[in-house]
Amino acid sequence: MAEVTAAMVKELREQTGAGMMDCKKALNETNGNMEEAVEVLRKNGQAKAVKKEGRIAAEGICRIATKGDTVAAVVEVNSETDFVAKNEIFQQFVEAVAEQAVNSEASDMDAFMDEKWAEDSSKTVKEVLVDKIAVIGEKLSIRRFEKVEAAEGCVVSYVHGGGRIGVIVEAKTAVVNDAVKEALTNLAMQVAALNPKYVATSDVSEEFKAHEKEIIAAQIAQDPKMEGKPEKVIEGAVNGRLNKELKEVCLLEQVYVKAEDGKQTVSQYLAQVAKENNTELSIRKFVRFETGEGLEKKNEDFAAEVAAQLG
Repeated sequence: MAEVTAAMVKELREQTGAGMMDCKKALNETNGNMEEAVEVLRKNGQAKAVKKEGRIAAEGICRIATKGDTVAAVVEVNSETDFVAKNEIFQQFVEAVAEQAVNSEASDMDAFMDEKWAEDSSKTVKEVLVDKIAVIGEKLSIRRFEKVEAAEGCVVSYVHGGGRIGVIVEAKTAVVNDAVKEALTNLAMQVAALNPKYVATSDVSEEFKAHEKEIIAAQIAQDPKMEGKPEKVIEGAVNGRLNKELKEVCLLEQVYVKAEDGKQTVSQYLAQVAKENNTELSIRKFVRFETGEGLEKKNEDFAAEVAAQLG
């Protein structure tokens, strides 16, 4: 059996909000497997909030570049320290990477890194990155990019927290005016704040639904109030909780954050804007990058580092 350390218990507790002893027990049950331990805590109803993306701790920034109203690209470039992330040279480099991405035809990171650098065709993107590492004196990484092109409408973008989060929203619309773009920017801000996973419930995979129903069913099985209830009632309760969860993870089902009545959904808000501008308006897709998503920051012990340097 794998040894369950205090650090593992601490990490699981930070991810789920469950009690320390519950976390330790779950890790022991799953032989130290973090993902399985999270599932155990969820099924037992002990996980208060599961951060599926993991601890967001890496430094760096996101930047977005656009071409008119129809093309946008978001990039994430990481650094080792927050100090470098705030450095003007680093920030200018990330902006240049975003410009490279918005004009790129690359379909993956390998192809992108092998492209000729737009500002100096004698070098590739990878070679320019190596040069920048030498100048800044810290490990840098162009982690990811995504380019969005609107064929029947427009794209809008929003950058939050100085580059901590970058969002692109693509919409289908025959009218592209200030009112429509303002409405879509409002939704980009909502994506940044509430982090939906899908545009609509129709986009949610059956695999995801089945997995969540299993978790919910396990929770209900431990609810004393549901003991002895007919199977039909239990099934209804499971579906009810699943539908509530889907409203939280699907953008169109979420309550619009600026709704005056506190009830208007994003879907209803879009219908209102479409009517006011005499057009049809629908969200095709959105892209949301959060700096350091899924990455683990190096845990540095300053005292130990000093002691090591002193021999």
